[in-house]
Amino acid sequence: MDGRRTPVPRRGALRTAAGALLAGASAAGCARDTPPRPPSKPGSADSSPDGPGAHKAHGAVAPAAVPRRFPGQPVQIEHGPRGRPRVALTFHGQGDPVLARAVLGEAERAGARLTVLAVGGWLDQNPGMARRILDGGHDLGNHTQSHLDINTMDEERAFEEIAGCARRLRRLTGSIGTWFRPSRARYATPLVQDLARRAGYPHVLSYDVDSLDFTSPGVAAVTRKVAGELRNGSVVSLHFGYRDTVAALPLLLTEIDRRRLRAVTTTELLT
Repeated sequence: MDGRRTPVPRRGALRTAAGALLAGASAAGCARDTPPRPPSKPGSADSSPDGPGAHKAHGAVAPAAVPRRFPGQPVQIEHGPRGRPRVALTFHGQGDPVLARAVLGEAERAGARLTVLAVGGWLDQNPGMARRILDGGHDLGNHTQSHLDINTMDEERAFEEIAGCARRLRRLTGSIGTWFRPSRARYATPLVQDLARRAGYPHVLSYDVDSLDFTSPGVAAVTRKVAGELRNGSVVSLHFGYRDTVAALPLLLTEIDRRRLRAVTTTELLT
């Protein structure tokens, strides 16, 4: 196991931390119910939703990684190697940034690293989140500009959904991100796969474990669903913006530790 990870006896403390995180997030309210923050100049200290200098605690600014081709992997990747004790927790990047920061902070305290597929419109409203994700050591990728059903779009519109988000990522981080995931779909159609490659993404990132957290089924249901399907190499689909997910994450990380797995970025999962 990675020495950064927290041992199993921390389970009780993690549950307590989840309650505190959830209470703080609830007090802050949902981003949907509040006016969007006006975008700050990208790269400035004030562009961070956490305020000037907030990311210094995470160490030096991490370089923005670019997409990679993984030989032997299909264009559409559902999971990593089954022979290694690693899993990737992937998050659809949209919703209340308070909840997003709670998820990132809890993962970092447990030594876990995530993969965040950000929606371009969300980055427009919360430009500091791109740098916050990278500074925490996480993967950052593209989840289209508007989060509409990309598989039903014509070629021109679908490409613009991918390219539009890629432009925002490049403007904010210097890279188009490491991964592309289609919006409103588990799998990309052959057309969308081709358009993603044209935009600079050699692979499309799918998943083999769906938490269904976006249905707000409750903390126990989210935890049970993921724990019941998790195995070596799994790529798990989760979402920012849901309080059940914030509360479930410490329990999931404890279960990952119990099984002697490591929660790593998707890039690390496949390397």
